[in-house]
Amino acid sequence: MPHNSIWTRIKAKWRDFLNAISYKQKVALTTLSGIAVGLVILFMYLLRMHTYIIGDDPAACINCHIMSPYYATWSHSSHGRDVTCNDCHVPNDNIAAHYAFKGIDGMKHVAYFVTHSEHQAIQAESMSDEVIMDNCIRCHKQLNQEFVKTGRIDYMEAKRGEGKACWDCHRNVPHMGKNSLSSTPNAEFVEPIPPSPVPGWLQRALGHDPGPYAE
Repeated sequence: MPHNSIWTRIKAKWRDFLNAISYKQKVALTTLSGIAVGLVILFMYLLRMHTYIIGDDPAACINCHIMSPYYATWSHSSHGRDVTCNDCHVPNDNIAAHYAFKGIDGMKHVAYFVTHSEHQAIQAESMSDEVIMDNCIRCHKQLNQEFVKTGRIDYMEAKRGEGKACWDCHRNVPHMGKNSLSSTPNAEFVEPIPPSPVPGWLQRALGHDPGPYAE
């Protein structure tokens, strides 16, 4: 079969490569590979990746402090009782789309955070807008399809001006409008920011104050 043929060729090429390099080069290659794998694992640990993958706890979203205002406003809204971040902000029609979108969107947030390129007031992008509106319609299906006709308008129709998006009317649901970081200075005390996973001795070696709870 073609698949087996490709896999056989790959294994043959790899075997030829290993035979062509010296013992020292093999040691160096193994060492560099181990370092690369270790750095990836460390990066995932520092990001608290497991909190994003396992479960739907909204507190995972405030691993980045820039999300504190949105956690605080959500927790005080009507949605705070029964709805998680994932219920609104990622696709829920199938598990593949759910985790694919979650991964792409999450890494985009990481890139913004690491490069300090986030805006003072964060706003959903077009791709996220469509997901959010789809979830509004999904959760409120009986209300906005049987009683009124709003649920028969999707995001792309609203974008073309053929109707209104949900938030054109419900402007304060659930984050009470746009909240900038500077306008909500104490948001992190609603749900305390998780302590740094970096050991205290390493923080001190890097010249940082590890705080009173560091090991």
